[in-house]
Amino acid sequence: MADAALFIGWGEAIQGREEAGPQVFAETLAYYASLQEEGRIESFEPVLLAPHGGGVGGFILLRGERDRLDQIRSSDEFERLTLKAELVVREVGVINALIGDSLTHGMELYQEALGAVAV
Repeated sequence: MADAALFIGWGEAIQGREEAGPQVFAETLAYYASLQEEGRIESFEPVLLAPHGGGVGGFILLRGERDRLDQIRSSDEFERLTLKAELVVREVGVINALIGDSLTHGMELYQEALGAVAV
């Protein structure tokens, strides 16, 4: 069962490059589907957000084991696709996320840190 996730978010399309976005998006989804088929990730979920005036236009959540996600994140293919995304949309971000058991552990660490700095 997945104990970690990668949040891959993006903002608005770069003016003049809008038409390349769907191609990069499709290529990225195909890559994540291959990772799932190979058992390297548990699942992935693409999300497009409704217009809301904020900086995030959508995101993909990759679920898996932390060690495997770290390997994927540092792979040439992941970096290549992230660079392609940065050429067509603004504010691309890749963030480690806590889910499942790691969420519980993260909250324990937070409580511990909170106790150490309490006034």
